[in-house]
Amino acid sequence: MADAAKDFDVIVYGATGYTGRLVAEHLLRTYGANGTVKWAVGGRNAEKLAQVRDLIGAPKDLPMIVADAHDRLALEGMARRTKALITTAGPYQLYGSDLVAACAAAGADYVDLTGESNWIAAMIGANEAAAKASGARLVFSCGFDSIPFDMGVWFVQRAARERFGESARRVRGRVAAMRGGFSGGTFASGMVTMAAAQKDPNVAKLLADPFALTPGFRGPEQPDGNHPYEDKLVGSWVAPFMMAGINTKAVHRTNLLLGHPWGQDFQYDEMLMIDGPPKEGAAPAGFDLGGATPPKPGEGPTKAEREAGFYDLLYVAEAPDGRTVRARVKGDMDPGYGSTSKMLAEAALALAFDVPRETTPGGCWTPASAMGEALLKRLPSRAGITFETEG
Repeated sequence: MADAAKDFDVIVYGATGYTGRLVAEHLLRTYGANGTVKWAVGGRNAEKLAQVRDLIGAPKDLPMIVADAHDRLALEGMARRTKALITTAGPYQLYGSDLVAACAAAGADYVDLTGESNWIAAMIGANEAAAKASGARLVFSCGFDSIPFDMGVWFVQRAARERFGESARRVRGRVAAMRGGFSGGTFASGMVTMAAAQKDPNVAKLLADPFALTPGFRGPEQPDGNHPYEDKLVGSWVAPFMMAGINTKAVHRTNLLLGHPWGQDFQYDEMLMIDGPPKEGAAPAGFDLGGATPPKPGEGPTKAEREAGFYDLLYVAEAPDGRTVRARVKGDMDPGYGSTSKMLAEAALALAFDVPRETTPGGCWTPASAMGEALLKRLPSRAGITFETEG
């Protein structure tokens, strides 16, 4: 099923939302509407899809596909028409489960930008077998959650093998600098996840477990990322990073899916670099509402704010003998939206065009395990994300 002729290379589902519109804008700006990439927009409301089409300046003949997030037959019909499906329609634990199942049944590749780890764990359990049978590659967290982090570890480990002849047993992920803001969709997803954790103690336990996405495997105790300290190896004070609980799970799943090339004793932590000891009561740096009213779904940073955003991530890999190699991952727009929309689109295109099923068959994947080399080639030239070693 996965290799049958398709009407489209990519469908953007949720195109009427804030991030979905940005994904459609990137596809239009980069590939045109009737060029070598065949793409369409999808959502539950034809009138709103037409408004988005006109807003981004796409031609009137841009295909639009109407499917409700809870209409399994419509979703599966949509999935059968495309090589890869992008969805930005969250919160995923409310609106995403039927679409994952539809793609798994139809053999369509799938990417999203979820950071809802409890939902990812449920989707792996529910859809792994069907995806393997149909050939669908289901790749979760293809936005700032968690491509720059998952790929950053993959990249610095590749550098470690080239330099030391072996992988590092520990990698430090450090956010050196970042500027960005929330959208209404991100805020809504966070609130839904918090509510789920308050309702079910097992969800809270899963969110705190770095090996929650590696069923059947549990690695060693991980470094403490919950308390500030002076990290002398990095040369900076570091503090807890709000997305570490999401990204570390993806990194450990990558190691598992690749056959533990970094060792079954691999350790990884993420923290935020700060100027000195944090002041008591200070708000976490990075994404900060600054006391403002949370945005509503469909709202987010302005174009000027997105273009003024950026991020600079440092990775330090330590060889067993103490030698280190450093790498940087940098993005040229705000992380959550300007950069996320570009990398999400390119991840789908990587699956559609670049990643053979012989090396990445059907199943539930992470970005780096599914398409590491393909992303390394696509992201710098088409998404403004660079990967470089230092020294």
